[in-house]
Amino acid sequence: MHNRTDEELFWRASMVPRVARVPWRIVPKVAFLFLVRRDLPLRPLWEKFFVGHEGLYSIYVHASPAYTSLPPADSVFHGRMIPSQNTSWGDMNLVDAERRLVATALLDLANARFTLLSESCVPLLSSPAVYAFLTGSNASFVDSYVDGARHAPFFTQRNVSLAQWRKGSQWFEMDRAIAVEVVAKERFMAVFRGHHGVANMEEHYLPTLVTLLGWGARNANRTLTYAKWRAGAWHPVSYGGTVVTAELLEGMRRGNGECGYRGGGGAVEFCFMFARKFSGDALGKLLELAPKVMGFG
Repeated sequence: MHNRTDEELFWRASMVPRVARVPWRIVPKVAFLFLVRRDLPLRPLWEKFFVGHEGLYSIYVHASPAYTSLPPADSVFHGRMIPSQNTSWGDMNLVDAERRLVATALLDLANARFTLLSESCVPLLSSPAVYAFLTGSNASFVDSYVDGARHAPFFTQRNVSLAQWRKGSQWFEMDRAIAVEVVAKERFMAVFRGHHGVANMEEHYLPTLVTLLGWGARNANRTLTYAKWRAGAWHPVSYGGTVVTAELLEGMRRGNGECGYRGGGGAVEFCFMFARKFSGDALGKLLELAPKVMGFG
């Protein structure tokens, strides 16, 4: 169960305007939501991504409550930690943390787009390019595809059928209207928190919510965050400094020939805006390549 603080936060967030439009005098912002375990080892790269574009973005960080280290006062991440609770891999408390980030960001009426990232994510485009694409898009980007794995009779008995069941990437990007729905809908959260004996709900809750709430054309059914998965592996490939090259990053940005999670496509300028998983020792190489490949720094 949520504590009272979360209940009040979600209620307040669900009362804010549901549409992406904001008063003309307010410049719409993109909210970057960092769901991390402890530190942000790639923080210097993100600081170069954000520098000079203040007023076009907001930053929110959800880390372990036990993590007390703070970025320096001159960092754009300083003071951006939100009240948090413990999370564990594969547990619904990860979805709780995502909703906590979204709810906090919704309280700023200027936030029009909401992007979930981890400490191992990197940008593949410049801040102006990301901003222009997201604020100009009519769709949200919640990865959602048909996959019957992990569906159990427990869910059917609670009005979540196999036909509605979906899987997808945890890392989303959404508009304000859908963000409000994610925070406001408690009914299905109670179902997914139930004693069903199924793990990895962070890969199923939002993708399934796409069908339960009938988002349809409002959602592109794919993520904007690239990851390479190996058959049978529990985690995507991790990239260290010895393997990071301009060709690697450019290939990720174009989806390595396939634009979309499972779709085809021809030559495109970009397919993905972010990528994971990068380790801390990749920072030096990423900073070196950022001006040439990503267009910042």
